[in-house]
Amino acid sequence: MNRSILVVDDEVRYRELYARVLRDAGFSVREAEDAQAALKSLAGELPAMVVSDVRMPGASGIDLLRRVRDDHPGLPFLLVTAYADVREAVDALKLGAVDYLAKPVDLDELLAAVRDTLNVSEDGTDDVPAQALAGIVAESPAMRAVLRDAWRVAGSDATILLTGESGSGKEVVAQFIHRHGSRRDKQLVTVNCAAIAPTLLASELFGHEKGAFTGAVARRKGYFREAHEGTLFLDEIGDMPLELQASLLRATETGRITPVGADREVEVDCRFIAATNRNLETDVAEGRFRQDLFYRLNVITIEIPPLRERPEDIPPLARLFLNRDASETRRLSRAAVQALLDHPWPGNVRELANAMAHVRLLSQTDVILPEHLPPAVRKSMAKTAPDAHAPSRPERTAETKTLEQQEFDAVAAALKQTGGNRTHAAQLLGITRRGLIYKLKRLGLS
Repeated sequence: MNRSILVVDDEVRYRELYARVLRDAGFSVREAEDAQAALKSLAGELPAMVVSDVRMPGASGIDLLRRVRDDHPGLPFLLVTAYADVREAVDALKLGAVDYLAKPVDLDELLAAVRDTLNVSEDGTDDVPAQALAGIVAESPAMRAVLRDAWRVAGSDATILLTGESGSGKEVVAQFIHRHGSRRDKQLVTVNCAAIAPTLLASELFGHEKGAFTGAVARRKGYFREAHEGTLFLDEIGDMPLELQASLLRATETGRITPVGADREVEVDCRFIAATNRNLETDVAEGRFRQDLFYRLNVITIEIPPLRERPEDIPPLARLFLNRDASETRRLSRAAVQALLDHPWPGNVRELANAMAHVRLLSQTDVILPEHLPPAVRKSMAKTAPDAHAPSRPERTAETKTLEQQEFDAVAAALKQTGGNRTHAAQLLGITRRGLIYKLKRLGLS
């Protein structure tokens, strides 16, 4: 069976990323940097499918699609664009495109679109090896999907933007990407942009010369140079002062920085991973974050779901935090586990770790009961406990919908209301896009 894919994109970072993901999934890939190179490639051996960017110098992806339709009317064609346009999408679908994806592309969606088009089943070649998951708790399908994306992009030098609520595990994913990337033998330097005073952040990032300002009694390398040939993880990037963002943009584009007080640039070579719990698109619209920097960082986005959307991870994480010392053998009672599952965990994994620290310090028993848990967790348990004086639950009739049926209807209605836009549907439902994709697969709505 022909499983070759032609990937067309003028931006090498996207082209190489898609090619890597598709190759890891068992496809053979040819690459073309523009429509002209694609037509030249198509004049030879015909691929099973074309994946093409829309906006390219010279002929666009739509132009390429028209040419391909003239010469090869049955060749499947998938379009990708950073500038989603409804009219463009309609034109593309009228011309026979199999799908139209917006950048940054969800890699699961890309693979699903290719597999569905070519009628290829998922064979597991793109799964994360078990040894790579050592020391990481990822029992939930949602977290497994996150790590699968992280595994796919780890070997490239593509810039990664990690999004998700505070305490959801973005730093763990950043460490995973670095540990399995080509720069694993070099340093991972972590910078919390929100924890450093704005007046000092430039000096901390880019370094400074002796005497550059009051108190600069010695020369400082700065985090960029410390991460040379390694990875620089910029946590809470959304809190970086606007006036410093231009310097960061230049550093990511040119690989050159200017230390504070220096009169010449310094070359640096590092891979960038950024993380934020903010909605950067909203910050861009409201003038708090540079649009050009957002596009530069947003090469590939991995969204970390909150802990409440990955309940399968709660018990094993709790046991891990409870028995920090290998000699400890405390266990959670069934009632305590249920109490943990009932709590919404607004502070995510960080809150769970603190809760287990509370238990370790204050309980004197080997079996943890609900009364040993922090007050906030016990309050959640009280809210979800059945009322002894409430009327008994009526028997379910054929007309009474199950919880899963209600969930199915809610997701389907959100998709219908948003015209099938998964991002908007997720916002309407109050969940992450990753959480919605998981639900679609589980409910058979994909």
